[in-house]
Amino acid sequence: MGSLLDSIKDSISPDLVRTIASTAGESPDGVKKGLETAAAVILGTLASKSADTGFLNQIVSLVSSYGTQTLGAAAGAGGAATAAASEAGANFLNLVFAGNKAAVESKIAQAAGLSSLSGATILAAAAPLVMGTLAGKLSGGTLGLHSALAIEFPTLRSVIPAGVPGIHFPNQAGAAAGAKGGTSARTGGEWLWPVLLLGALLIGGLVWYFNRPVDVAKPVETAAAATTNAAANATTAISDATKAAWAKLGELFSRKLPDGVELNIPKLGVENKLIDWIESSNPVDTTTWFDFDRLLFATGSATLEPASQEQLNNVAAILKAYPKVKIKLGGYTDNTGDPAANLKLSDDRAKSVEAELVKLGIDPARMQAEGYGQDHPVADNKTEEGRQLNRRISLRVTEK
Repeated sequence: MGSLLDSIKDSISPDLVRTIASTAGESPDGVKKGLETAAAVILGTLASKSADTGFLNQIVSLVSSYGTQTLGAAAGAGGAATAAASEAGANFLNLVFAGNKAAVESKIAQAAGLSSLSGATILAAAAPLVMGTLAGKLSGGTLGLHSALAIEFPTLRSVIPAGVPGIHFPNQAGAAAGAKGGTSARTGGEWLWPVLLLGALLIGGLVWYFNRPVDVAKPVETAAAATTNAAANATTAISDATKAAWAKLGELFSRKLPDGVELNIPKLGVENKLIDWIESSNPVDTTTWFDFDRLLFATGSATLEPASQEQLNNVAAILKAYPKVKIKLGGYTDNTGDPAANLKLSDDRAKSVEAELVKLGIDPARMQAEGYGQDHPVADNKTEEGRQLNRRISLRVTEK
């Protein structure tokens, strides 16, 4: 039986690589390396947390639901499957990485020689591939997945970039103890890991025999097709104008929050401005608003695009680090179309952002959301650039 990582690598099709390379402006070799690195990082993070039964149960539940309803049917389902595969990957990555997602994207981009913006695209594209491969290991439930991850873990060390947050190799501690403590430490650390691996192999083999699936390969094949569509959707949704606007937010840098979480954020982005204001002595008022600068919605809809997830994760991490802070979210549109429809769309979008922050662990009691339609423009609606600036979600701190 091949390794999980090998199975995922086999599912990375040339079409997927070409699609991402073309839309992201990267080399095919860099994209392929990025996808393989992203897959290894996801597996390493899962393996690091596999002792947490509650976490692993959540992974099994999530992959099972999407694996059968989305990934397995995505090959011929068209646009709906594309959106569903993107949603599946986004939810999976949120669960796996939580507040570390931005830092992980940066590490993957660096390891593959890609731009910082491409790191998010690569990780989003790798997620459904990993989910499809894991779906083939779920016949044994949580125990079967735990065994598969335990077997995989030692082989990942040479693939995962150094310094990825949240990944801890168990044999590192044993090796260090052996160096310091001699024979007795060697007995306690160096021999324990092979024994655990052997046990995992035996348990995994028994679980597979009694619960063997009819077709294990199919989820991987269909996941590859789903990922090709999902990656195309995620990358093409980011126009050249949007990429240029995001590039103007400055270089990414690491900023540590009071709870120890480190964010990888643009120097001129809203996250950095929001943290500065929260930590300042400025009193709360009704006029200081912060405009999200990396949120994208489907045209005429309140559905958030996958590319928005990084900023939503960052804002959720900030709110967790400052538990006394409460906020209000405001939705706005330009003046094109019916004012009543614009008001409803702006309200739906503000509430969509609020709902996503709730999913990321923020107490709804700390938030309000309201749409203001085409009122309160910040730019001239006579130009496309001005209308784009007026279509926004803003945040105001109401308590700190």
